[in-house]
Amino acid sequence: MILLPYPLEPRMYMRGFVFDTLKHNQVNLGNTYMRIHLALILLLLFPTLSFSDVADPQLKTDHPWYPGELSCSTFDRLFATQVALYKKVTGREVSTDEDKALASWYWRNLHFAHGEEGRCDWFGEGKSVDAETNRDYWTGLFAHGFGLCGTTHAQYCAEMNALLGQCRGRAVGVSGHNSFEVFLTGGAYGAGRWVLLDHDISTVIFTPDGSRLMSIQEIMPQLATLKNPNFKPDRQRGWRVAGLHDDDAGGVYDSFRTVEYLAGYAGPPPMIHLRRGESLRRYLEPGLEDGKTFVFWGRNYNTANIPGPERSRTWINQPEKMYGAKSNTGHHDGQVRFANAVYDYKPNFDDGSYKEAVVDESDDHVTFSFRTPYVIGATPPNNKEWGIYDTGGKNGLVIASKSPIPTSISVDNGKSWLTGGPDFTDAVKGHNQYWLKFSASAAQQKTAEISWRTVCQTNVATIPHLKDGTNHITFACSNQAIISAGPTKSEAAAYLIDGKLESANATLKLSAPAGCKSTHLYAASWNASGNPPSTSKYQIEYSVDDGKSWKTVVKDWSIIRRPSEPNDFWSQSFSWGDIAISADHPVRIRFTNSEHRSYRKVEAHLAYAPANPSPATVTFAWRSANGPLQTASHLYPPNAADDASWAFDAGQNPKTIWVEYSAK
Repeated sequence: MILLPYPLEPRMYMRGFVFDTLKHNQVNLGNTYMRIHLALILLLLFPTLSFSDVADPQLKTDHPWYPGELSCSTFDRLFATQVALYKKVTGREVSTDEDKALASWYWRNLHFAHGEEGRCDWFGEGKSVDAETNRDYWTGLFAHGFGLCGTTHAQYCAEMNALLGQCRGRAVGVSGHNSFEVFLTGGAYGAGRWVLLDHDISTVIFTPDGSRLMSIQEIMPQLATLKNPNFKPDRQRGWRVAGLHDDDAGGVYDSFRTVEYLAGYAGPPPMIHLRRGESLRRYLEPGLEDGKTFVFWGRNYNTANIPGPERSRTWINQPEKMYGAKSNTGHHDGQVRFANAVYDYKPNFDDGSYKEAVVDESDDHVTFSFRTPYVIGATPPNNKEWGIYDTGGKNGLVIASKSPIPTSISVDNGKSWLTGGPDFTDAVKGHNQYWLKFSASAAQQKTAEISWRTVCQTNVATIPHLKDGTNHITFACSNQAIISAGPTKSEAAAYLIDGKLESANATLKLSAPAGCKSTHLYAASWNASGNPPSTSKYQIEYSVDDGKSWKTVVKDWSIIRRPSEPNDFWSQSFSWGDIAISADHPVRIRFTNSEHRSYRKVEAHLAYAPANPSPATVTFAWRSANGPLQTASHLYPPNAADDASWAFDAGQNPKTIWVEYSAK
C-alpha cells in the first residue's frame, strides 16, 4: 500500500480509508462523522481485511551463465558471482586487484552490449535524442542492457568504486571512443598504476612479456604492434585483444584526451513491487505474446526485420567462446536483442486490496502509483531509427475497461497532470514511475472492471534462464518496496522542502506509507564539479526527527585524482551512497558541499517494509527441443529467504520463453 502524505494535502488513513484532516479548525463535522461512520461499516464488511504485497521478489537458477537477478542485484552478490565464474573458467584465484578487475570486466562483457539506448529528459529541458544519457549503474544494467561507450563506461565507474575504492576507475576519452581505465595496486603494479579495462570493445592489453596490464598512455607508442590480436597471444592469458572486431583497438588508442572521474553512480538496486492482482512477466525475446508487438526504448536498428535495439557483435548469448578465443565474436544478426517486462494489474475492489496501490482517494477519484526498476518502452509510430521519441507511441501503458472513465497521468509525483488515454504511452515512455488518476469512485471503477498494462524494456542477460535437465531454483523476497524522489529533476522537485534544486543546498522529504517502517535510504547528487575537478567535499545526510539531528549517508565525498592525467576533464561528477535505517517517521535528506558547488540534480529513494507481505507465485515457460510450450509453477511463502526447495526437469535444450511473478 503506497500512501504518500507529501506533497498531497494532509490525510488520515484508517485501514486504507481516507479522511480529510481538520484544516485551520474549519470543517464540516457532520460530514466528518458521516465518513467515519461509513468507514466503520466497511470495516464490519471486511473484518479480516489485510492488504498484502510481494515486494522485492528475486530468482536465481543454476544456469551456468545467466542465472538471473538474485545473482547480481547488489554489489555483494555481483562480486561473489563474478569471482565464482572467473575461477571456474580460468582456474585462477581472485585475491589480487588485477584478478578482481578482470573478473568484473569478464562478467560485464557477457551481460552488457554496445548500443544506443533511449534517453529520458532528466532535467525537463524538452530534449529527447540530445538529452543526457542515463548514468545510473543499476538502471543501465537491468533496464537497458545497451549503452554507447561513454554511457556504459560512465556507469562502470560505480562498480569500480564499490569493488576497489574511491575513484579507482575512470572513463577516458580517446580517438572516436570513450574508454576506461582502472587503478591497480600490488604485485607488478606496486603502489598503483592505471591500466586499460575496456569492455565496450572487449579489450585489455598485457605487456609484451605478459607480466601485467598496460595503460592507454603506455599502449600508444607501441600501438602498431599491440593492436594485433595475433601478436604473442599467449601473453594475453586467454583474453583476446579486440574481442569484438580485429580492427577495434587500432583506431582508438592513439590518443589520451580527457578523463571523467565519478562519471556514473549507483542508485537503488532493482526492486520489484507487486500488489495483489498484479503480475510481472518477462519475455526473453522481442514480440510479447503474439510475437509481433515490439515495445522498446532505444535505437530501432530493425536488424533482420525485427524492430528495436540489438547488437550483432557481442559475447552475450555465446559466453562460452570468450575465454581463450582464437577469433573475434563474429557478426551474427541479433546476437542479443532487448527483452520485455510486462506488468498486468487488475485492482480488486471487492476485498479492498486495491488500496495497496493507492496514493490518494476520495468520493470522486482514486489515484494509483507505479514504479519499476526497468524503463517503460513504446511501439513507435514509424520505422525511423529514433521513432520512439515521436508522438504516437503505443503499448507502453494501456488502460482497459468495460466503460470509459476520465483518466489522467502524472510523471512528476502529482505536480502536473495530463488527461487522455486509454493509451498513455507518450506520457510515460522513458520513465520508470507514474501516478494514474481515475476520476470516479471505487464503486464505479469496480463496475467498469478497470485494469491496465505497463510494458517495459529490460536486459535479457539478467533474466533467469533454464538449462538442460533438472533446474534448481532459488527464490528470495526481502519485503522491501521503494518510494522515489527522482531520478528526474521534476520527480525530486515534488519532495523538495528546503533550499532549491540547481543550487548548493537542497533538502528532500520522503515518508513510508502509513503503518510501514522505513528500512533503507539511497541518495545521489549530480554535481557541477568543474574543469579541472574541484576539491569540494560533498555531504549527504538524513534526519528522522524533522531536522533536529542529522546522520551521515555520505561524508566528505571528493574526487581523488591520480596521475597520469590529460589536460581536459569532464566538468561534472556524482556522489552517492546508501544506509540501512529503521524509522517510523518521515525522512529528510540533505545535500551540501564545502565549496557551494551547484547540484545539477539530486535524488533520493526510500525503501520500506510493506505491513502484510503476501505469498508469491513463480512460473517458468519454455520449449524443449522445439516442442510445445511447457510451464512449471511454485508458490513461495512471504519473506522467503534463499529458498532452494523447488526443482524441475526442463528436458533437453530448453529455450526459456518467459518468467513470471504474480501476487494473488
